[in-house]
Amino acid sequence: MLSGLLRQNDSFHAAMSSPVASLMNGCLEQMGAGSEFFTFFDDEKRKHVCRSLFESYYYDKTDYSVIFDTNRIWNARLHQLTELFDNFKVICCVRNPAWIMDSFERIYRKNPFDYSRMYNPQSRQTVYSRCEALINAGSVVGSAWTALKEAYYGEHSHRLLLIDYDLLTQHPEKTMRLLYEFIDESPVQHDFGNVDYQEEDFDKKLGVKDLHTVQRKVEFKPRRTILPPDLFAKYNDMTFWLDNAGTNASIIAPKES
Repeated sequence: MLSGLLRQNDSFHAAMSSPVASLMNGCLEQMGAGSEFFTFFDDEKRKHVCRSLFESYYYDKTDYSVIFDTNRIWNARLHQLTELFDNFKVICCVRNPAWIMDSFERIYRKNPFDYSRMYNPQSRQTVYSRCEALINAGSVVGSAWTALKEAYYGEHSHRLLLIDYDLLTQHPEKTMRLLYEFIDESPVQHDFGNVDYQEEDFDKKLGVKDLHTVQRKVEFKPRRTILPPDLFAKYNDMTFWLDNAGTNASIIAPKES
């Protein structure tokens, strides 16, 4: 949804997760001590190769003044990004993990005869096994949560802006204005009733229809969770960003009660 809004600015490029972070990690593995090619590289050459990945991947986006490269693992790579870029910012979209689990479960039940690649046969069995698979430290929700926690309490936390999903849907204009202030860009008028974003080919290949399809209108829709009460309670207490002690991150989120 945020990418759909950012793309309304003709100066911005934004999309779903790109492969740049994975490409960089793969290159570093090949240039690292575990590789037979380790002696061919020094620190400066490794940095040059990593920087060139960004430039090569976005070679056709030079008309944009700002590139938002999306990947949940960047929060665990701030120490690398600091060496590659003089002035970068990280926008972190956050939501209560209980509602994230609820959303994944709704998508799963919305496609009852599509057994996607998101789960293996063992983890697919019940809502409990599906949630456990998602929150695993190496899986989609768990890896994002742990990476964000690393960045939030790390030495580069001043680079972060956390945007709460509920506040974005309730107050989109004000939230976007604060985002523009954080990245030092002049705001433009956004159409919050006509957001256009989908990745049909990617979702089809993954076997999860409409995973990245965004509703046209930005609005908050209260709903009843479909998770069992014990599961919802388990993940409801994972919103560590509601306590801003020990971090220099900027946060657009409800105050902790």
